[in-house]
Order: sequence, then C-alpha cells, then structure tokens
Amino acid sequence: MNISVVVPVFNEADNVDALIAEIHQALSGLSDYEMIFVDDGSTDDTAAKLAAAMPAFPALRVLRHQSGCGQSRAIHSGVLAARHAWIATLDGDGQNDPADIQVLLRYLADSEDADLWMLAGFRHARSDSGWRKFSSKFANSVRGAILHDHTPDTGCGLKLFRRDKFLALPYFDHCHRFLPALMQMCGGRVESIKVSHRPRRFGRSKYGTWGRLGAGIVDMLGVIWLKKRHSLPVISEVTRG
Repeated sequence: MNISVVVPVFNEADNVDALIAEIHQALSGLSDYEMIFVDDGSTDDTAAKLAAAMPAFPALRVLRHQSGCGQSRAIHSGVLAARHAWIATLDGDGQNDPADIQVLLRYLADSEDADLWMLAGFRHARSDSGWRKFSSKFANSVRGAILHDHTPDTGCGLKLFRRDKFLALPYFDHCHRFLPALMQMCGGRVESIKVSHRPRRFGRSKYGTWGRLGAGIVDMLGVIWLKKRHSLPVISEVTRG
C-alpha cells in the first residue's frame, strides 16, 4: 500500500530531523510513500531544518503556512496536497513512534471491511505527566459519553484514514480532535489500535489544559449540532423496465 504521512509542526526545530529519519526507516520498504511536513508558521529554525533535510530524503515534501493557522488547518493542507489514497498522521513532537504506522497498515491489510475508514491510535501507556494523563482521560470520557464515538483516545496524533473520506468531512478549527465521530457520522467505521507513546525529548507542548478545555466544549457543541442535522439516506437506483 502507498501512503502519505502528514506531520503538522510548529516550533519543533529540535525534533524534526530525528522524526524525518524515523519515518524514512519505518516506511522505506514500501513501494511508494511520501512524508509531508506542514510548518504552521514556526518562528524558530523549523523551516530551515526542513529545507536542509530535503536533499537527503527524496520522499520529504514541505509546506509552509506564512502565519499560524492551527493544527487542524495544517493537517488539512497536508491532506489536500497528498498524492496517495491513504493518509497517516503523526504529531510533530516525536512522541508518536513512526514504527507504529506499520502496525496500523498490517491491521488494515488484514481487514476486509470496505467501510473501515479510519484506524485511530490508542496510547495505552502514555509518557506524560499525571495531570496531562488525567485531563486527557477526563476529556475522552466526557466526549465519548456525549458523542458515542467509541474511541478511547481521540487526542492521539497517530491515525490512518482514507483521504477522500477526510476531505468530504465538514471542516472547522480543531476538527482533528473529533475525526472519529465525524467519520462515523458520515457512515464509516473507526477502529482504535494500541500504539506506543514516548516522552517528549525537546521543547514543550503548545497546548494549555484550560484553553484546550474551553475550546473543546465549544467544538463539541458544534459536533452535536452537525450530528443532529446530518442524515444518511439509503439510496437505490430505479432500473428501466
């Protein structure tokens, strides 16, 4: 299978070199793949590091937002530019292990379900602080109880999904946090697969707990609105007699 790996990054100059090399190592056995790093208006040396890496990694493509537009828009820009039918996403901080992309690919290869649109990584052993793990578990529990998306960890950046189905979803800021619910709303099936999680080596998280919580509540109300106004008709074509 040929895939496009989309990695949104913002001020990750110390992490991108190692991440590019790991993605290359994980996927070099595929007949064709690409990795698309989307620099969301970084103000450090991220852009220079990405440009310097391109000659050594022919599969690397780099997109740059002139100013920061947020993670959802960075992912959307990368998926729009992608050349392959299946997309893998990773966070740019190096906490997702690129080797786990192969775990998702093997699961997909063994599935015969055409309605399987997304495999969502599930960080079953997180390398985060106790507070971050608690706040994430709480947010996932609330979201799951309200949206019934049956996905224990929507915050995991490691996902594998169909490009066409993703681009058909309604876009809004922060929509990447609700991809499983949106995929299911449109008729697809989502499976959660256990993946590893690593400590952040350099830099710090760009998200504050309380700011993310406030935005998440507003966004979840929007998803509820979308679900209530969405319908999936059963269509049959009338044949000529």
